[in-house]
Amino acid sequence: MMWIGDDWAEDHHDIEIQGDGGRRLVRARLPEGLEGITRLHALIAESMPASWVQLDPVQAAGRVRIGIDRGAWVQALRGAGYRVYAINPMSVARYRERHSTSGAKSDAGDAHVLAEIVRLDHAHHRAVAGDSPAAEAVKLVARAHRNLIWDRTRQVLRLRAALREFFPAALHAFDDLTASDALELLDRAPDPDQAARLPRLTIVAALRRAGRRNLDAKADVIQQTLRRDQLRQPGPVQHAYAAIVSSQVQLINTLNVEIAEFGQVVAEHFGRHRDAERYLSLPGLGPVLGARVLGEFGDDPHRYTDSKAPRNYAGTSPITRASGSRRVVLARYARNRRLGDAVHQWAFCAMRGSPGARAYYQALRQRGTSHQAALRQLSNRLIGILHGCLKTGTTYDEATAWAKPQPTP
Repeated sequence: MMWIGDDWAEDHHDIEIQGDGGRRLVRARLPEGLEGITRLHALIAESMPASWVQLDPVQAAGRVRIGIDRGAWVQALRGAGYRVYAINPMSVARYRERHSTSGAKSDAGDAHVLAEIVRLDHAHHRAVAGDSPAAEAVKLVARAHRNLIWDRTRQVLRLRAALREFFPAALHAFDDLTASDALELLDRAPDPDQAARLPRLTIVAALRRAGRRNLDAKADVIQQTLRRDQLRQPGPVQHAYAAIVSSQVQLINTLNVEIAEFGQVVAEHFGRHRDAERYLSLPGLGPVLGARVLGEFGDDPHRYTDSKAPRNYAGTSPITRASGSRRVVLARYARNRRLGDAVHQWAFCAMRGSPGARAYYQALRQRGTSHQAALRQLSNRLIGILHGCLKTGTTYDEATAWAKPQPTP
């Protein structure tokens, strides 16, 4: 076997190659990009034992184990046939203390630690999954779409904070600051003076374009709220806040458009995946949420050894801490946070479309389980159902999915 540690930075990689027994064969610093990985292949070929000459290139590459955190090289290394282990930086830090307690750190030293990890403890680490390019594409676009939504949330919170300081009536008039009618009216009247002069017909027109109902009644409420007496800031301060509001409104409008358009991109990539039909058959999963779940779980059939592994990855299964006579069961916080967020939303949506999911949740609540804990346990059950569908190649069936006895009060 050959063991390699790769500690990468933005423009270079520190490499250490070890042979059996931990003997260092090569230590080098390689540039990022095609030139660097070409030189790495050459170093590996030069360091191979003479007995490997008789092996098929695929077999020889399969005997190389590489420890790395992440980066553009990961897919290239996997494509070359090497077995790649994605080592968490926290694990590297703990292993570094095992080699030295002085606190010293260097890139070359971290490359040595990574090589030692894959040589000594590779059985305790997971190799990078062999997901298909289609699944990788779904993950990328689903993450980008979610990032846009998070960016919009940040801008909305900043807008809300500004309005609270000088224009609190707007927060009472508009309960959803991402809605098109609220953004249109705030764009027209970003301060209390202009808002108080808004014609009723302008408010009605904005509500109509947003697809609202009961236009007259809602317009009256908004107009009265905007004209209500409120605490005011001095004129120059108010003008400054109005400029901030106008800027935030433009940013949120742009993000709304991008989110809607990118949602179509997510749906297109998801729809082309071979497992899309199975995901969409499950209650609570649509094209966007289904893409998030699929992208984070991946589609490598050998990625998870059993149904417990994806639950651990999503953070829905509990952990137990036992010492002596003390035993505590806690929620799992070391997880894929994007996946945890997606399956939490999935559980909430599943209750609307599945009587079995709703009954499962209600049985947990009747036992005294809190809302969040019940959703987490429902997520755990849904992941098991999904794992079963993917393993057997079948779609979701309401009658059989919830045949297992429900939690009893």
